[in-house]
Amino acid sequence: MNNGINVDSKKLSFKLQAIATAVHDASEICQGDTIALLALLRQLEQLHREIRDGVFQESLPDNRQALYALLKDIESEGGWPYIERMRLQAYIANMQQEAASENEELKEKRSQS
Repeated sequence: MNNGINVDSKKLSFKLQAIATAVHDASEICQGDTIALLALLRQLEQLHREIRDGVFQESLPDNRQALYALLKDIESEGGWPYIERMRLQAYIANMQQEAASENEELKEKRSQS
């Protein structure tokens, strides 16, 4: 939905592709460096928040018909953009399960020897 503003979609598409390429390249450079990858994710989250709380909120419709059209567009184009944070407790639980599985495998190997 463009609220009457004609955005050059081809130019926007190229800019979005350039952003995606830059983020992908940065993630490849950081591969294996958890701290650097975490910094990249934090930067992306900050950019998301700035856009959402700034220019996006300012551009929201001011009448019901336009709001309905926006919601319809959001639903048809794949939902609301969201950057989910990893849940630390779920991550820790997963790590504990993996450690328990590794311990079990070691016990089995020892008993077979």
